[in-house]
Amino acid sequence: MNILQSLLCKVDNYNYLCLDNKRMFMEAFYRTHSYLVEHTNASVRRDLMDEIDWNDRLIGIKGTRGVGKTTFLLQYAKERFGTDRSCLFINMNNFYFSGHTIIEFAEEFLKNGGKVLLIDQVFKYPNWSHELRICHDRFPGLKIVFTGSSVMRLKEENTELSGIVKSYNLRGFSFREFLNLQTGNNFPSYSLEDILSNHEQIAKTVLSKVRPTDYFQDYLHHGFYPFFLEKRNFSENLLKTMNMMVEVDILLIKQIELKYLSKIKKLLYLLAVDGPSAPNVSHLATEIETSRATVMNYIKYLADARLINMVYPKGESFPKKPSKIMMHNTNLMYSIYPVKVEEQDVAETFFLNTLYKDHVLNKGEKGTSFLVDEKIPFKICTDGFKVKNNPAITYAIHRAEIGRGNQIPLWLFGFLY
Repeated sequence: MNILQSLLCKVDNYNYLCLDNKRMFMEAFYRTHSYLVEHTNASVRRDLMDEIDWNDRLIGIKGTRGVGKTTFLLQYAKERFGTDRSCLFINMNNFYFSGHTIIEFAEEFLKNGGKVLLIDQVFKYPNWSHELRICHDRFPGLKIVFTGSSVMRLKEENTELSGIVKSYNLRGFSFREFLNLQTGNNFPSYSLEDILSNHEQIAKTVLSKVRPTDYFQDYLHHGFYPFFLEKRNFSENLLKTMNMMVEVDILLIKQIELKYLSKIKKLLYLLAVDGPSAPNVSHLATEIETSRATVMNYIKYLADARLINMVYPKGESFPKKPSKIMMHNTNLMYSIYPVKVEEQDVAETFFLNTLYKDHVLNKGEKGTSFLVDEKIPFKICTDGFKVKNNPAITYAIHRAEIGRGNQIPLWLFGFLY
């Protein structure tokens, strides 16, 4: 064998080994996919599954950490494909992607008959949006569905994917979903218009099967995040999740230096301790030793991470100072500062969180809690017997089982999704 033949033989052996390695890695991904799909048993089928147009070629599913995005992807794979190898779930936590690109993987997947690639935690891969754009343009036979943090601004900040990605948000459990899970019922969701005009009949229908108030406090305490189903301490698990929201979702995605982590955490704690109120930005800036402008930016990041909500007067928005900052959901209130959980604050936080998905909420005028969709004044009450009824206001009554006229039980707004 001459030198040229020897070199060609080595090249052939190298190419064979590379090809063999690719096959082995691909098989490893398929095995992981099969195991995860087979062991996925979603406790509640999320309505978002039917709201997404699965015909789109690039779909982004955002959501706060802990709401079940991974389970959602696996449930989709299980429902639509079963063990069909044309669909594959991968997670960007895998060290394989430290040395290989998404583009390379997508190309190999296509060669193996792949059609639908499900990518979990895409933001952990550097330059992910650029490579998804290339995949979309280069591989017309491939559909990609990816999950990411709520901090990601797919439409506002990502010009690479503008016009080609369809973005959706997966939220935590609604009270309706929690109630269905706990009782085995299958109550449907209702629009706000349905509830306003027909709440008495809807409540009677639900009450004929179950008493929602028996389950409502449990939901307020631990029902928003699906991991309450795990056999672990819920509050400790939620605190861990909250830390991950700040450490990974905010610092990594917003590219903030690690040395500022303690400032953001302290800011979140101070906002929780203050309860629902207008932030004293100067005081907060002094407390965490930074500028007022930086405090406002951090507040925006915390809101993007779905740790807090900002409430503004009608016609105002960020970067102006909000008139009130509230925790994003009631579960967070009980975990971060349980010694100061006021019933009125809990009721208002629940109302804001459940309407947040499809409606705009502003600060209410005097004597009201919120202005919904710039036209409906709401007052949240913890005691229906103390309501001095004003026909121009709609009342959401905590602890009421059934309402009357413009007085609606608070729990029923948990049926909006």
